[in-house]
Amino acid sequence: MKKVCVLLADGFEEIEALTTVDLLRRAKIYVDTVSITEEYTVHGAHGINVQTEDLFEEVNFAEADMVVLPGGIPGTPNLDAHEGVRRVVNDFFQEGKYVAAICAAPTVLGNLGILKGKRITCYPSVENQIQGAAITRTPVVADGNIITSRGVGTAIDFALKLIEVLSGSEKAKEIADSILYD
Repeated sequence: MKKVCVLLADGFEEIEALTTVDLLRRAKIYVDTVSITEEYTVHGAHGINVQTEDLFEEVNFAEADMVVLPGGIPGTPNLDAHEGVRRVVNDFFQEGKYVAAICAAPTVLGNLGILKGKRITCYPSVENQIQGAAITRTPVVADGNIITSRGVGTAIDFALKLIEVLSGSEKAKEIADSILYD
């Protein structure tokens, strides 16, 4: 069974995180919600608190196939400031495992230098913070093992792309159909 770790920092964008968790679980992909704080409860950018399964230090990331970084402010800067997050993202990238980021979160990848020469997409206001990438305005972009998306309005597209790369296009279509998504 495929395993995905969704990393949650205080100030995460709730729709981006929870849409991803929900649709991946509907596709029977194991999802571990991981708090990068010292508490299991993580506070969303819009006042929605989420109880995670694990704290960052409790997770064996070697068992995961993908790591997902939701955006949000101050969630994205909180992810970027966490040395463990930066290490895991870099390790996944170097090992050829999937790294997925939505909204402002691609800036974390950009700050690590792993977007150079990649086609990506992100929230428009952070485009100028990412150097060396070919930035598109499409809802979702997959380039090698990097998957990026623009924001809240593209969260379903993002989650379906993650399902597609992990479980195939038929599974992604099945989930899209089941939620009446065209």
